[in-house]
Amino acid sequence: MQPEFVPGNRIELLENGSDYFPALRAAIDAARHEVYLETYIFEEDTAGREIADALVRAARRGVAVRLLVDGFGGRNFAATVMPRLAAEGVEVLIYRPDIALSPFHRHRLRRMHRKLAVVDARLAFVGGINIIDDMHTPRHTPPRQDYAVRVEGPLLDQIRHSAAWLWQLTGWANFRRRLPGGADPPPVTARRGDVHAAFIIRDNVLHRRDIEEAYLDAIEAASGEIVIANAYFLPRRRFRSALAQAAARGVKVILLLQGRVEYMLLHYASQALYGSMLAAGIEIHEYHKGFLHAKVAVIDRRWATVGSSNIDPFSLLLAREANVVIRDEAFAGKLRSSLQRAIDAAAHRLEPDRWNHMAWPARAARWIAYGIVKLLVGLAGYGGAR
Repeated sequence: MQPEFVPGNRIELLENGSDYFPALRAAIDAARHEVYLETYIFEEDTAGREIADALVRAARRGVAVRLLVDGFGGRNFAATVMPRLAAEGVEVLIYRPDIALSPFHRHRLRRMHRKLAVVDARLAFVGGINIIDDMHTPRHTPPRQDYAVRVEGPLLDQIRHSAAWLWQLTGWANFRRRLPGGADPPPVTARRGDVHAAFIIRDNVLHRRDIEEAYLDAIEAASGEIVIANAYFLPRRRFRSALAQAAARGVKVILLLQGRVEYMLLHYASQALYGSMLAAGIEIHEYHKGFLHAKVAVIDRRWATVGSSNIDPFSLLLAREANVVIRDEAFAGKLRSSLQRAIDAAAHRLEPDRWNHMAWPARAARWIAYGIVKLLVGLAGYGGAR
């Protein structure tokens, strides 16, 4: 499905928690009617307490506060933060509580990975930043490198509708009844800026490929440069071919990927693909200063996306995700500059000759990891040549 670009928006880039949490807190504190907040992780730490306090203040003012937390990513949330929020009038739902099924069962792997907030249907936040203190990164230099956007304008209609629908759907799944969701607000038609933007999601029904297809359409149309920064990068064959074909026609393709090991299996499985991508002329830069958690891209310095979706099987085949796609040179330029600063200050470029002369045991270990990930995806019911 092609993204539906909506004109008339104001979109602000937020880099890391230092930008995101003050903006989110201020929006919640200004709420008069409703707050929808979705997050994969909600930790009881400095950032978590700050946002929890804002949610409680809003609920005490009579604002309808609806918080959706994933049951796996937020598996400690129900025992730590949730009791206080529920006692103060915050409506809380857990998306797919982590029932003790096989870890490879597709239902357990279908997570709510979105990071999204909508306040009074007048502004929204979409991105990759969880409710967790990104300055607390033991044994690594903080912060986690990540991004979100603050959105005002007509695009709010789609974002608010998506948040309200997922709230209702989760309520039905948990309690088999319809939850109060409040009357739909009047459509947002007032222009807040000049930015054309689209809101795209991934789910397991009508929007299974929307985010991946948006990437592929932009990559296939690229004429100058593709810059992708992604924490967990294990694309399918079609995606890799699109990048290689872009490089072959003279497009500069730059990947900024995670250099630190967080999830060992996925990390080494991703590296199994580096040799073929380097041979195709794709630049790979590994981020080593701290954790890279970004899920963003800039193409031809006028197309950009910021969101929650990694480019790996779990995001593109299993999880609920949400991205904003922006067509605006000023926004794309700001994000491109931020990524270049990250590359210059904190990343190491991989050299093809050095990578291709890796010792065979190390190379074999990476391909074994890749095979295991493919097997796990197949066990979840999403295998195949693609």
